[in-house]
Amino acid sequence: MSENWTELKIKVPAPQADLAGAIANMVVPYGIYMEDYSHLEEEAMEIAHIDLIDEELLQKDREHAIIHIYISPEANPAEAVSFLKERFQAEQIPFELDSDSCVEEDWINNWKKYFKPIPVGEKLLIRPLWEDEYDAQGRTVLHLEPGLAFGTGTHETTRLCLELLERYVTPGIDFLDMGCGSGILSVAALLLGAKSAVGVDIDPLAVKTAVENAATNGVAERFTGICGNLAEKVTGKFQVVAANIVADIVIELSKDAPRFLTKDSTYIVSGIIDTREEDVLAAIAPAFQVIERREEKGWVAMALKLK
Repeated sequence: MSENWTELKIKVPAPQADLAGAIANMVVPYGIYMEDYSHLEEEAMEIAHIDLIDEELLQKDREHAIIHIYISPEANPAEAVSFLKERFQAEQIPFELDSDSCVEEDWINNWKKYFKPIPVGEKLLIRPLWEDEYDAQGRTVLHLEPGLAFGTGTHETTRLCLELLERYVTPGIDFLDMGCGSGILSVAALLLGAKSAVGVDIDPLAVKTAVENAATNGVAERFTGICGNLAEKVTGKFQVVAANIVADIVIELSKDAPRFLTKDSTYIVSGIIDTREEDVLAAIAPAFQVIERREEKGWVAMALKLK
């Protein structure tokens, strides 16, 4: 493995390892490696049919699992760290996170040389602030500095959301982003004609980044960034609401979502691994119907309406 790769090690309680692993898989959909010795004796007998276990293995921590994530040079480790912290906190998973392989200053910036202006959907071009040479080709340009927050437009989950925003954001609507990260969805909605956008996130750094990105794109006066719990901090109705998170949190947020929607509103959900799609559909079925579904590389996004 090249020295430019970054390894993240996340220590979580063993009973929550599966959920933590599913969240970690959002960061690196090509796979993770997990150490979990909580069922060492049973698995040794079941898999290897032995009851004599190496002393070194017996000394391993049985109460916790360690998830190893390897981040390629063209990805942003800082974004991954921010995303993991936000999602683990939202799911109330205690965790310890360490990084190896190169000094923090390097991995915060090295990935930037791989992040070039990219067209998304039919109308948008995502342009990182450090890239001065680009051809908009008639597209609306979204100038982005993701900082340490999740959301560059390069990940399938965000890109699918942006494509759906193009379809359902119309001039004059009010937009709500539940888990705004870098603010990319809110800024995109405003550039596409939304009258106002509210971005909510439990990570204060994400909210700060979102506010700065709104200012960079000249839409600060129409954007409100809120740090805290959605249910406690937000009131009113919105014509388009988005939740680009993970399946379990989409399920939870969807219990509150109807109070922010009208009968004609569109609710866009993304960040759903295809293996969890049926769980999400089962949970939202009483309140919502699917009006559009998109999939890319194992990730699913959907546009929903109230029944």
